[in-house]
Parts: sequence; C-alpha cells; structure tokens
Amino acid sequence: MNMPKIAVFCGGISPERDVSLVSGESVAKALEKNFETRLVRLDKNELPRGIDPSEYIVYPAMHGDYGEDGTLQMQLEKAGFSYAGCGPLSSRICMVKPAAKALMRAAGVEVANSLEFNSTNAPTPEMANALFPNGAVLKPCDKGSSVGLAVARDYEGLKEALSGISEGTWMLEELLSGKELSVGVIYGKAAGIVRIIPDGGVYDFKRKYTAGSTVYEYPAKISTAASDAVKEAAEAAFRACGCRDFARVDFILTNETEPKFAVLEINTLPGMTPTSLLPKSASCMGMNFEALCAKLLEGAIERFWEKRGR
Repeated sequence: MNMPKIAVFCGGISPERDVSLVSGESVAKALEKNFETRLVRLDKNELPRGIDPSEYIVYPAMHGDYGEDGTLQMQLEKAGFSYAGCGPLSSRICMVKPAAKALMRAAGVEVANSLEFNSTNAPTPEMANALFPNGAVLKPCDKGSSVGLAVARDYEGLKEALSGISEGTWMLEELLSGKELSVGVIYGKAAGIVRIIPDGGVYDFKRKYTAGSTVYEYPAKISTAASDAVKEAAEAAFRACGCRDFARVDFILTNETEPKFAVLEINTLPGMTPTSLLPKSASCMGMNFEALCAKLLEGAIERFWEKRGR
C-alpha cells in the first residue's frame, strides 16, 4: 500500500514563529527518511494552496496562536485533511489554561490554584499578595512557550509584574516550590518523566530555547511512588481534556513521599526542537527522534485510510 505524503506545517505569525520554524525543520528532516515529506513554511495564518488532502497528511509543527488554539485544526478538517495531534475542541481547551484546569480539576487531577482576569480588571498588588502570600506566577491565559511569563516572589515582585501586563486575559498562579517535571503522553500512555532544572530557577522563554541554560534529568530521579502517581495523573489529564495522539503535561512535584503535585498546564503541540521536552520524554522509553516523529503520525495515517475505506 502506498503511503500518503506528509506536509509539515510550521511558522505562522504568532510570537512563537521562530520556535515553530525550528520544530518544523527538525520534524521534516526526521520524517523524510521514511516518508515523502514537504516542509511548508506559513507566512500567513491560513492554509496554503497546492496541497491535496487526498495525497497529504499534515503534521502541524505549529506553536502559539492559530496553530494551537484550534483554528488550524478546524480549517484542516473543513478542507478534508487528516492531521496529527488533537482536534479543534481539545486544542482550544488546552490553549486556554483556565478551561483545561477546570476539566482536570473535575476529573480529580490536582492543579495549581490561580486567579484569571483581563487587562482592564487586574487585581491590585495588595489583593494579589493577600491571595498568594508565597508568591505567584503571572502568565497569559492563552499563550504557549512561557511567552509573557513573570515570577513574583513577594509584594514588590507582584507590583512589578502586574504593572507590565498588556491587553488580553491573564492568570496569577500560586508559586509552588518543588521539582518541575514534564511528561509526554503518546496515544494515552505516559512516556518518561523529565525533570527541568533551569539556571536561576525560572523556566521562561529564554531558558526553554537557549542551549545550556537549563539542565534536564531524564528519566527524572524521583521516587517510584511519585513517578507512578505523576504518570497516572498525566494520562488522566490527557483524557479529561479530550486529547488525541499526543500531548505534554507539566507538573510541580511538591512532595515525593506522599506524593503531592499539581499540574501546571497541558500542551497539545509540544515543541520538537533540539532542546524540547517531548523528545526527551520519549527517549526514556528507548525511542529516538526519528522513531518518535513516525510514531506521532500513526493516528493521522489511520484516519487517512479510514476516510478512504481501507
């Protein structure tokens, strides 16, 4: 049976365009060893012309607006494409962090406490300090890659962070102390656990994508009880948010013995750059980058043939 061709989409016009370009190039290079692959750099947030859904499957190596908020997925479905990753609704849910947190909490998954607001009704530093006396993390409700993230450890920090917000919806999330972890979930099953140890203690945009600025421990050296509980929670979060094919779930582990932890967020189109977390998580299971990229396409390939009655 002839295999479908693969179109790897990357770029777009979000703040995460440059990261997406690196992800796309990395994925395309890995896939071209086993598939007829075309790298498509998007310079507009719209589907490109000249790609036939009866011939091509799409791997959306997209990050940020359009790529992760369900818009691209909706357009792909309307155009008849099979594509890798989550559908429109779960993509949108996971992009809007408060919505994802509500579903996870309803499913019994512990999440970090937070306050959501828009730029016109932001809390005062005094209110924020009363709610989060041990500090808080400020981040946009609907961005990825730690865009706009600021860590405030005290009143003065909260005052500075809140003074810098721009338009849009934001959230203050309790600042938890512990080990920062990330788990890839592939077809509903948790892969390995990655511990993130950023220089300076803050895993922001710069430390995510600057080689050498963060130490990664994978598999994470944590207790068996904590490992089992975190993996179980990652799978539960994946189900609760209606995810499909693959995602990445981020945690703070506050106590290994009991264990205690909280989910920070779930990412439906994880980065696939040389420093990205999903490839590290998969490598704990003995899967190299080339094998991972091929694995992430399996669901889309199956859906491609189902549409054609095969």
